[in-house]
Amino acid sequence: IQLFLFAGPLVFAFSEGPDDTAAVLGKIVATARGGSDDSIVVATGLESDYQETSVAGADGAFRFPGLVPGLYRISAYKLGFRSVEREVRLEGGETLEIEIVLPLDPQVKIHERVMVVADPSGADQIPGSAHYLGKTEMDRQFVAFGDIHRRLRQIPGINIQEEDGFGLRPNIGMRGTGVDRSANITLMEDGVLIAPAPYAAPAAYFFPVAARMKGIEVRKGSSQIKYGPYTHGGALNLISTPIPDDFQVEGDLAFGSYDTRNLYVNVGDSYRHFGWLAETYQIGNDGFKALDGGGDTGFRVEDYLFKFRLNTDPTSRRYQQVEFKFGKNDQVSNETYLGLTDEDFRRTPLRRYAASQEDVFRSGHEQFQVRHFMLVAARMDVTTTIYRNNFTRNWYKLDSVRGRGISGVFRNPDHFADEISIFKGADSEADALMVRANNRSYYSQGVQSVLGLDWNGGRTRNLLEVGFRYHEDQEDRFQHEDGFQMVGGRMALTSRGAPGSQSNRINDASAWAFFVQDTIRWNRLKIVPGLRYENMKLARTDFSGTDPERSAPTAIRTNRLDVFIPGVGVQVEAAPKLNLFGGVHKGFSPPGPGSTEDTEAERSLNYEFGARYGTREFHLEALGFMNRYSNLLGRDTLSAGGSGTGRLFNGGRALVRGMEASLRWDLREALELGFGLPVRVAYTLSHGEFRNSFESGFGPWGDVAIGDELPYLARHQLFAAIGVERSLWSMDLETVYLSRMRTEAGQGPIDPFLATDSQIVLNLTGQYRLGEGGTRLFVSLQNLTDDHSMTARRPAGARPNLPRTLSAGIRFNLGL
Repeated sequence: IQLFLFAGPLVFAFSEGPDDTAAVLGKIVATARGGSDDSIVVATGLESDYQETSVAGADGAFRFPGLVPGLYRISAYKLGFRSVEREVRLEGGETLEIEIVLPLDPQVKIHERVMVVADPSGADQIPGSAHYLGKTEMDRQFVAFGDIHRRLRQIPGINIQEEDGFGLRPNIGMRGTGVDRSANITLMEDGVLIAPAPYAAPAAYFFPVAARMKGIEVRKGSSQIKYGPYTHGGALNLISTPIPDDFQVEGDLAFGSYDTRNLYVNVGDSYRHFGWLAETYQIGNDGFKALDGGGDTGFRVEDYLFKFRLNTDPTSRRYQQVEFKFGKNDQVSNETYLGLTDEDFRRTPLRRYAASQEDVFRSGHEQFQVRHFMLVAARMDVTTTIYRNNFTRNWYKLDSVRGRGISGVFRNPDHFADEISIFKGADSEADALMVRANNRSYYSQGVQSVLGLDWNGGRTRNLLEVGFRYHEDQEDRFQHEDGFQMVGGRMALTSRGAPGSQSNRINDASAWAFFVQDTIRWNRLKIVPGLRYENMKLARTDFSGTDPERSAPTAIRTNRLDVFIPGVGVQVEAAPKLNLFGGVHKGFSPPGPGSTEDTEAERSLNYEFGARYGTREFHLEALGFMNRYSNLLGRDTLSAGGSGTGRLFNGGRALVRGMEASLRWDLREALELGFGLPVRVAYTLSHGEFRNSFESGFGPWGDVAIGDELPYLARHQLFAAIGVERSLWSMDLETVYLSRMRTEAGQGPIDPFLATDSQIVLNLTGQYRLGEGGTRLFVSLQNLTDDHSMTARRPAGARPNLPRTLSAGIRFNLGL
């Protein structure tokens, strides 16, 4: 984000000092926040090679003495304010005094209110773990299929379970929260909850297209106060393309393996009182898996976004703007829950069984947002957003064979040899294969507002934020099953199920959320206390499978919850560029409408302590974390390898602890090189275990003993990358290492039949700039060594990672 400051008029000039030199004396005056000590002023000689930088002192004063007479440009910068460039001519012996007035930049204020981190430098000012992937980091990669998993590998503390190799339905957790369908983290786009039904059905079968995002924010630990309702691990916020300040056209056109076609384009412009942006992302391919008997295993995605902004005069003291955002996404993917036996996986990992030939996922998503910002006064602003999301999806996929759920067959394949043979295309009786139409529709809607107030309290500087959100969402399940017979390796329809006969229910949720958080700065100390309150009403209404008209419910379950979520973070500047930080926060997750009287909400107490050191070329952060769960919840879902009842299981006490470290270092200056040599490293050490014994019908847990380790939580995760950056070309090599994960709770040596493989994946990206503009050619090779690792055993059977994949194309940026 570029920050723009506005400079006031020259006050007066007078002669002082030697006859043959000149000087500029000045003072920065900020119109808000009361401080100017972090302002930067640059003097550039327009008739010489002179350039000098001055940092304003505590009183805002700066000076440039001993200047050779001539023409100079004086530029002032301060985070959160506008900038200006002013030309001045200095005569010999002249001293020029300048007072520079810095009005607030409203766009930065908006980012502070609705974003998790707001900007890269803001991450270092948060008393807790926070990471921002902006344009520089995003441009270093061209990620085939826009896979969010590969983007997030750069950030420590994030747990990921691959599923389809494309990243279409991500499984993301943070600090051991569980990864199934990203249901245990707060997922947002532009600061608004984006999961189809965050309270009623948090499983994210819709995920925004990461390829069109201009930034990715992750905030753990300290995110608990402002962002909910899932506060154990953290918040993930995707930043969509902003309306540009000037006319621009930018995008990508790429082709690649598996007949991939990829197009991304956005065009937009701004005027004094309005701006607009139109954007589309289109991708399709034939898939990398080989279906028995032939067939398409790829996907098609069409994504559209339009923004329109109206605003008052940009220099207005009571600036206002309203931005409208409309989005639409359609997806068809020939994907399945059906995996492979271990024997078949080791022989042909990219195979797909014949019994998955009818499986297809279809979805549609609509997004509507209106956001209003008002600068009430120099130190007060209000940001309000009204939103609505609609989502429909129908995953038509194999559910059972001869009455056996497909996940259960793979848990004991030796006992179900006949069922396995039908998977592979052996002839069967009629209705031996039941394919379920997992037909569901969702909506979420609400309004949220944040008041920001800056003030000085004696020797302290304060930023108080007070916010509320009213939210409603719903999941409507109306599912049926069709029967098929396998004949000669092809599936033939033998019976048609009645609509709603397999699942006919509605899950509803409504919630009020309030938070207050104060950032208190005193000398080198920053303290951020806060409190969040959530009031939820959850309801589940069941109808008979023979009542498609829903004339009368068979059961209604309701649940009301009130929860207070306190927390505090502390950061101290121990030395120049070195910050020590820590925090204690309460964690919470709502149980969902499927809960019963015996179901307890998921609660935890979370700690983190660490340090960060950063300069322009070097940044290092390391911390330890510990999450103590008083009750861990498990959900019986098909995606987690269960039966799909939605039943909730109390897991009782659990402990997750670990370490996170990240490094960014450009070795150009350290090695005195004539080119950039950026190095990036992210490492996570995690250990999670149950602290009590219990029995459950939840497949990934089963019967648990004290000390059993949590499933799908890798002990070691490592991302390492090195690049070479020249004026016309660049190249980046990435390495991702993931240790073996348990697929079921247990302890002691890991049973290889109850585990994933360890992985080492190499990715290579090269770019070449055409001329002086922003147009570049690129080539990307993912999984350079064509590693075929088993990444998961759920939903049902062993699943591979993405094989070697080549993409090449052109990236353009045309502006005026």
